[in-house]
Amino acid sequence: MFTTGETIGVVGTGLMGTAIVERLLAAGFRVLGFDRDGAHLAASGAEAASSVALVAGSCRGVVLSLPDSAVVEGVLEEMTGHLRDGTFILDTSTGEPRDAEKFAQRLRSLGVAYLDATISGSSEQVRRGEALCMVGGCATDYAQCAEVFRALGGRVMHVGSSGTGAKLKLVTNLVLGLNRAALAEGLALAEAVGLDLLQTLEVLRSSAAYSRIMDSKGEKMITREFSPVARLSQHLKDVRLIQHAGKAGGLQLPLTETHRQLLEQAEAAGLGAQDNSAIIEVIRRKQS
Repeated sequence: MFTTGETIGVVGTGLMGTAIVERLLAAGFRVLGFDRDGAHLAASGAEAASSVALVAGSCRGVVLSLPDSAVVEGVLEEMTGHLRDGTFILDTSTGEPRDAEKFAQRLRSLGVAYLDATISGSSEQVRRGEALCMVGGCATDYAQCAEVFRALGGRVMHVGSSGTGAKLKLVTNLVLGLNRAALAEGLALAEAVGLDLLQTLEVLRSSAAYSRIMDSKGEKMITREFSPVARLSQHLKDVRLIQHAGKAGGLQLPLTETHRQLLEQAEAAGLGAQDNSAIIEVIRRKQS
């Protein structure tokens, strides 16, 4: 079991990783962090490590918050030879479920536990303790990390064997992304027919059409304030993973295909680094 006061490693301190660092520090853990871009790390309050290898050799528990499975694999390779028997890797990255299964098997042979601990929620929701963490992996390993998961706040669910957390992240991101796209299209229609957008959002929140995405993205869409909480290009990466999973399961996922096309248009328009709510700009432009 982990106890507060222990040092937890965090590799990747972008938007999500920084929020994770803040939650761990607030819960009384020490944090040793590494990121290729030290700017975010310096602002997070964590102690900075000079390398991934140093984090791996210094911490019994290491949280990964990285862009995709390829980056995770590279980091794990850098850690090889430095990980101690009995180390726990908590991977919050959104990646390929089959890769999560592969990582778990490979690390198990080294005496290292790997949990695909994917997070449903934005960095701000993590920061406020409102996100859901879906953990795949050995139930005993999950129980050993209970204090770390509690520090992240919100809700935590052990959902099954290795790869299950990664699979559920794709399912939740599919529905969440389509909710966001539907809100964008609805607000764009309201704007096109001359409705007051703030009143429209209030009506939507009070109607059977309500989804929580209206609370986090509605005003950003209306005011065109797209400072990133979750970047559009990152969600496009997730949508491509969703399509890959659907294809493997024999599904076409037609709504997701349309969503991918919209996101690609937004990225081509230079909106990739903006918040994913910026998808509304592509729909607005279609009116002209």
